[in-house]
Amino acid sequence: MAEHEPQQGEQDLEKKIVEIRQRFKNELLKDSTDKYDSRDVERIEQEDALVEAYLTWRLYVVDDTLKMIDESLLWRKEFGINDVSEGTIPRWMFESGAVFLHGYDREGNKLFWFKVKLHIKDAKTVVDKKKYVAFWLERYAKKEPGMPLTVVFDMTESGLSNIDMDFVKYVINCFKVYYPKFLSKMIIVEMPWIMNAAWKIIKSWLGPEAIAKLKFATKAEIHTYIGAEHLPPHLGGSDNFKYTYPPLPDDDFQTPLCENGPMAGEDDAESKEGEMESRDALESSFNSEIVAKPKKVNFLEESLRSEDGERDTNVRVKGVRKPLTTFKGLLLDVSPSEELSFGSGENEKKCLIILSNVTKNQVAFKVRTTAPEKYRVKPSSSSCEPGASVDIVVSLHGGSQASPQDRFLIMAAEMENTGSQELTQFWKDVQKNKVMEHRLRCHVLDSVKSAAVPHRDSLGETSTNGQQELSTTLMRVMACNSRLEQKMNSCLWVQKVLTGLVLVLLALNLLCLYLLGTAQRPS
Repeated sequence: MAEHEPQQGEQDLEKKIVEIRQRFKNELLKDSTDKYDSRDVERIEQEDALVEAYLTWRLYVVDDTLKMIDESLLWRKEFGINDVSEGTIPRWMFESGAVFLHGYDREGNKLFWFKVKLHIKDAKTVVDKKKYVAFWLERYAKKEPGMPLTVVFDMTESGLSNIDMDFVKYVINCFKVYYPKFLSKMIIVEMPWIMNAAWKIIKSWLGPEAIAKLKFATKAEIHTYIGAEHLPPHLGGSDNFKYTYPPLPDDDFQTPLCENGPMAGEDDAESKEGEMESRDALESSFNSEIVAKPKKVNFLEESLRSEDGERDTNVRVKGVRKPLTTFKGLLLDVSPSEELSFGSGENEKKCLIILSNVTKNQVAFKVRTTAPEKYRVKPSSSSCEPGASVDIVVSLHGGSQASPQDRFLIMAAEMENTGSQELTQFWKDVQKNKVMEHRLRCHVLDSVKSAAVPHRDSLGETSTNGQQELSTTLMRVMACNSRLEQKMNSCLWVQKVLTGLVLVLLALNLLCLYLLGTAQRPS
């Protein structure tokens, strides 16, 4: 019986998704096809994950889901969200540093910072400010689809002049209506006591489904949610990151602001990459599984064409788990598609990335990581022949441990005129709009538990599913209780009104009887 329950749940979900699409077409698109942006309509019609996100956020209530989709798509068209870019927003907003993405919380969620002291209420710029917030959210949605955000309102040194209730309500609506399932939690840091009344109003806007995500923290308590390495010094952390515009080339999300911007500042990046490759060549001699070669990392381009190279590749790839999923790209197919899984066991400290050339030309590629001190990538830069594949081994260096915050960036560009062109020069000359990018995040395996109790994996999954179902059920009950409470309040109000009317009628009747009695009395 238990085996059929997940299947039944999936079938119910699919039915609701189909129902939503049918009603979306028949009810919301009935009046006009120009009501929404056609690109958003296409996403609703084609992307199951997007519809499911709206559905789960509205506790699987179809009517509420359709209402949310309607509000979200109307907003997206009103603000032209699909066309918002760096060029459509005033430069001074980027230079202010009031809003930006940087760092991760203890659960591996990206941090979305709001420096409240830098915000001043101004009716003339409110639309641009709202587009600015949407710019960062759209940017994150494209880079990390399906991954939640942790919003941090840093209220250090802020005062009443920095509080803009309309703007705060807009930010809350972004997560409540416009971007479903995006919000992991919202942390209010160092809130001045004078703003307690304002935040009570703001808290009421969140609704029951998001109240649990709101956290108030002092400078000492913020460490519960965010590690010191991702906190600025004024909050007791050790992260000396300073937002700049144009951004520095060492931050995964500040660079690029334009789509293929990692190529910006390439001279500095290449010099750093050269240093990394030199270290790799020295440190590889300590690794018994890697044949040391007195060349740069791109030696694989030539060695793949020889029998020696094939043997070398086989030695390096031996013992590394092969990926099971594949991302289909315009230039390269990348396996795995989303995650590199690392653990503490010896056989879990290496991962394999397979790049397959799907073009008719040679494709140059390079791999970057947000934690170069922890990982060794072999090869980190090379090229792939038409129809061929390249195996890239990513290994943890020394006693380093993988973290969910770590990311890898794969960049690829088609080499139409191969000849004897150096890869370094090629990457300097290549046009940014011709560079394909694909990002991989790290997944940390629970090696100890899986090794000690391998037969309990299915039980663990069942337990997790059960917890999720219980959580969903509780949220539904809370939502039902909230609706019942509202109805009871309405009934009580109607009852009071009716009671008042009855008392008025009774008073009128008594007055009439009194007047009749007075009129009949003999003079």
